[in-house]
Amino acid sequence: MGAGLAGLHTARLLAEQGFDVLVADRRRTLSTGVRTTGIFVRRTLDDFDLPDHLLGPAVREVVLYPPSRRAPVRLSSERDEYRVADMPGVYAHARRMAEAAGARIALGVRYAGSATGVVRLEGADPVVARFVVGADGARSTVARGLGLDVNRHLLIGAELVHPTASGTTVPTFHCVLDPRVAPGYLAWVIDDGRNAHVGVAGYPDAMRAGVRHLLEEFAARAPGRATPAGPVERRGGPIPVGGVLRRLACPAGLLVGDAAGAVSPLTAGGLDPCLRMSELAATVAGDYLRTGDQRVLRRYDGKALRARFRGRLLLRRLFAGVRSPAVAEAAVAALRTRAGRAAAARILFGDGSFPTVPIPDPEPRAS
Repeated sequence: MGAGLAGLHTARLLAEQGFDVLVADRRRTLSTGVRTTGIFVRRTLDDFDLPDHLLGPAVREVVLYPPSRRAPVRLSSERDEYRVADMPGVYAHARRMAEAAGARIALGVRYAGSATGVVRLEGADPVVARFVVGADGARSTVARGLGLDVNRHLLIGAELVHPTASGTTVPTFHCVLDPRVAPGYLAWVIDDGRNAHVGVAGYPDAMRAGVRHLLEEFAARAPGRATPAGPVERRGGPIPVGGVLRRLACPAGLLVGDAAGAVSPLTAGGLDPCLRMSELAATVAGDYLRTGDQRVLRRYDGKALRARFRGRLLLRRLFAGVRSPAVAEAAVAALRTRAGRAAAARILFGDGSFPTVPIPDPEPRAS
């Protein structure tokens, strides 16, 4: 359930193992309802085969701003750190790959529950299914239907995307730490010289003005913004930042992507972990479906994954506590020191945005 990147990647891997896979999504077209900025980090670009023509120019420059926007911290990498993807194109590519592997795709279909091996669907006839993969987002209906854990710590994000005149800007990632605009997180402009993404995100209980109002306010004076060269697209939605959920699997199914909380608690980046955890999920699900041995599901252990990034969860709690402009100013001032710049570079340019997910050796292919 869910034809985002996590769902389509998992479906492809299961279909390649010989299983009969159906992917259902409530959207009628995968080109709408995009919720992510589409930032792929260097580690993902190195480890996964993504179509180069769907990726924008590389970004090496990051600028961190305090609420006053004065004396920002500028960081530069010698390597290509980020590339922003054409996400509708990425979804279309992932769909083609899943279908080429044998998976079937049904759009305009909503999950309505499952029992005794039958999945009820709004918009389609019920289907007999041995296993359900919940890839249906941060507020997963499948998670509740299967009695698995659900995300409880969420940011709400909103973003404007518009094309920019080619060659008029240096690809740069601008980040603003200002709790008046993005309480508990940050506001951003990432302009790769092709498109500019202007967004805010924060804890909903602190966004008293509403996320849309805060986005409009920020966009009016966002740093590094380029003049739009075409239509503006709006994106937005919930972002789970509580870490990987503890109970991810049961004999009836498992969770992947945002539904599993597979998002870096600190950076809120979810594309890298969704691909890594999807590979683990497909391996575990395949082994379980072949053997029927419920002990196999223990490999997909959210508790073990959470233990691998306790530091990021601690930093998330500290970040959430930055609720005044004065504290934010002091935090950015600390980043101007040698130690602060090194710490910021490690977070922004390092390889540790999400722990490496161990992939068990697969069992023989299904007959």
